[in-house]
Amino acid sequence: MKICDVLQKDKIIMEFKSLEKDDVINQLIDLFKGDERVNDLEKLRESVFEREKIMSTGVGNGFAIPHAKTSGVSEMIAGFGKLSEPIEFEALDNQPVNMILLLVGEQNAVSQHIKMLSRVSRLMNKESFRNSLLNAKTPEQIYSIFEEEEKNFLEIN
Repeated sequence: MKICDVLQKDKIIMEFKSLEKDDVINQLIDLFKGDERVNDLEKLRESVFEREKIMSTGVGNGFAIPHAKTSGVSEMIAGFGKLSEPIEFEALDNQPVNMILLLVGEQNAVSQHIKMLSRVSRLMNKESFRNSLLNAKTPEQIYSIFEEEEKNFLEIN
């Protein structure tokens, strides 16, 4: 499974209404109101914030992956956003975050969830990829950058 299999262009935010960590996560979650893949939006929200309490999902290099597994979704979903200004996210490298990928999987799909987190992490470790995302001006450009990078990643591996 690829990121582009779970990320849709209408689930990409180019400008957040707030620059507070919880508000940003909530805005990404709210993209899924009325989404047929979501059985219970509040259960999804609760799962993401419970996971965040355990340990920050700010993984470094200006990137965060808030994530969870829940019965609130019928299949894996993803949302992406970039911030106009970096925000404090309690990241592992103690640096602020300017890109966030929300990833929520089915409660019992542990292996699939771990594989997707690993894939996202590997992609985001590439500075050229992060810079391309930061320079993108539209959700379509962001999606295309993910698509192209995944295609290159699959050819290498």
